[in-house]
Amino acid sequence: MARYFKYKSIADLEAENQRLGIDLRFTDDLTPLFTSVRVGPLRAGNAMCIQPMEGCDGTLEGRPDELTFRRYRRFGAGGAKLIWGEATAVVDEGRANSRQLLLNDATASDFERMLADCRKAHRETFGSDDDLIVGLQLTHSGRYSFQKPLPVFHDPLLDPRTIVDKATGKTMDASYPLLDDDYLSRLVDHYVAAARLAWRVGFQFVDIKQCHRYLLSELLAAKTRGGKYGGSLENRTRLARDIFTAIRSEVPGLVLATRLNVYDCVPFRKRESDGVGEPMPWAPPLLSAWGTSENDPFQPDLTEPIAWIEQMIQLGVAMVNVSMGNPYAVMHVIRPFEYPPPDGYESPEHPLVGVNRHLRLTAAIQERFPDLPVIGSGYSYLQEFLFHAGAANLRDRRVSFVGVGRAALPMPDFARQLQETGRLDRKRVCRTFSYCTALMRAKHNELGQFATGCPPFDKEIYGPIWEQAKKR
Repeated sequence: MARYFKYKSIADLEAENQRLGIDLRFTDDLTPLFTSVRVGPLRAGNAMCIQPMEGCDGTLEGRPDELTFRRYRRFGAGGAKLIWGEATAVVDEGRANSRQLLLNDATASDFERMLADCRKAHRETFGSDDDLIVGLQLTHSGRYSFQKPLPVFHDPLLDPRTIVDKATGKTMDASYPLLDDDYLSRLVDHYVAAARLAWRVGFQFVDIKQCHRYLLSELLAAKTRGGKYGGSLENRTRLARDIFTAIRSEVPGLVLATRLNVYDCVPFRKRESDGVGEPMPWAPPLLSAWGTSENDPFQPDLTEPIAWIEQMIQLGVAMVNVSMGNPYAVMHVIRPFEYPPPDGYESPEHPLVGVNRHLRLTAAIQERFPDLPVIGSGYSYLQEFLFHAGAANLRDRRVSFVGVGRAALPMPDFARQLQETGRLDRKRVCRTFSYCTALMRAKHNELGQFATGCPPFDKEIYGPIWEQAKKR
């Protein structure tokens, strides 16, 4: 299959940028990366963010385990001043895998130790953690809950891929039960309880996760659902609005944030003839996607996302992390890649087009809300030129923080490297091989989930795990 990343310099990327007719920007001046950023009452010492990267390495009870502690110590010592803690379930049935973190009274002390280790590592490396912001992402996985799917509406394109009888392998029909309004209403108290614990153990903000088609993200697209949580935009945002309002009332010192899909797109599948991704058959109007044109789902429509962000700011949300797509169904949109994961497809577009989509939509949000701290995603495919693009976007006020996801797994110390040497260690730069995603998808061990990391560039820890995961 075609391999795209052959760029040896910024000039090479700029030439490709012109050829593709996109608007990627680069600069050799990395100074904007080291500008401090205000987030409500908090201050981050630089404009680099470690994105919420799940390690799938907690205990079966949802506690952080040894690899979790290791990851956050490495993040703390790495130098990024905004550490966005990973997806943590607010109820057991809402976990995405058997080793996803779960915050409750029984696990809170482990989170406290994890956070303390992270901040201690930062102090030991940089002398102070006064300008370090660390938060936690709170989630319910909804349709992608691992014990059983918990959808909020019947999506004709996603149901056949997600609502499946494990015993027979057959797709369940439209009689499969949806989460009812009473269940959704009760979730408010669970989010508040988790937020209260997060504040008690020392996290400075919580992210109410609304991305990647997990529960709150799926509700945003629930145009065909009846009742008070479906149909109109007011109804589809009701649960998140109630959660923000309740947390602000019950835990007033906690900063509110959200990682938000601004574009869902339409699900893709692997084409049998060549393995390239192709869209699932659809017919207009498409009523099962958020931030997406109903008549052309390959075109974003930011009308509703912008309206919702405007409301969230009024509710007290102080920071928005922009994302898009679905990691299970539109993987080239959420994270442009060179090599697909084993359950994926070859990219149907040049990955730089996907990077540009991320940066373009993030810039549109930042332009509309110039005073809102906005975190951008989708940079990892740019490899050693990631921060040249990030610095240019910061310079041009297209974003407030440069978010680093996959690339932080092999190189959590990217900020420290840039500060000390002005460049990255090319031997540890993420090459988007998708090993981390492959491990995340691997379930065939006694815990029902392999820990995920970077086998090529963190070999000592994840090399043996990868060897085990390859055995079926």
